[in-house]
Amino acid sequence: MTIEERCKKYISMTERALELVKVSVPNESFLSSGARDFLEMCKNYLADSKYFFSKKDYENSLAASSYAYAWLDAGVRLGLLAAPNDYVRFTQYS
Repeated sequence: MTIEERCKKYISMTERALELVKVSVPNESFLSSGARDFLEMCKNYLADSKYFFSKKDYENSLAASSYAYAWLDAGVRLGLLAAPNDYVRFTQYS
């Protein structure tokens, strides 16, 4: 797999994961702003990844999409974000 193909795969994988996760803490909770921050960081890094990809800067595109996905995965692992029973895409306690 070329690095360009890998970038496309990671961007797509992150977009799909972003569609699946939801904030799992109540809006009134002190933690809700943290959950929103995790989602915002994911979206920002994903946008960076797409920008770098458009410039054919595949190394930075891949790095940015990896960071984007990591924010989602960390949010799920901490319980700020929910991806119910999705043990394939996310690191969750079983």
